[in-house]
Amino acid sequence: MLAAASMLEDRGDEPTHSQETRMSEAPGRPAEYNEPVPDPSSLQKVLDHLQLYDHPLLAFSARENNGVIEVLIDLKNSTVPVHTYVLPIHPRDLDHPQFAWHLQHQLYDGLHDYFIEMFIRTPQDRAVARSPRAGGEGSQGS
Repeated sequence: MLAAASMLEDRGDEPTHSQETRMSEAPGRPAEYNEPVPDPSSLQKVLDHLQLYDHPLLAFSARENNGVIEVLIDLKNSTVPVHTYVLPIHPRDLDHPQFAWHLQHQLYDGLHDYFIEMFIRTPQDRAVARSPRAGGEGSQGS
């Protein structure tokens, strides 16, 4: 039995102490084998492309969150509280030969969604009472 254990150790079937240390992400925390791990260059790739965009009202950044690259869109110098828009980037888009075009398309779609989400009230909001029109506003003639 002792010979069999030493053969396993010699063949590398059992992880050594140094292998166990490398496999865990943090001391006392086991490695997540099925957790997606982004290519470190993927985040930098997105950051590099975002530097090509300059907007007077919006700030763009990116981060890695649980194995997913996310583009963040924030309103610059806002005087009202506005949320940060988070745009996840699919791994297939990161690897696509036309990555720059795909990123721009997603960014522009995200900008549309972000501005729509900023509405405080719309005509479709039934729970909010609408103010009556002021006298003569929108009337024809006179």
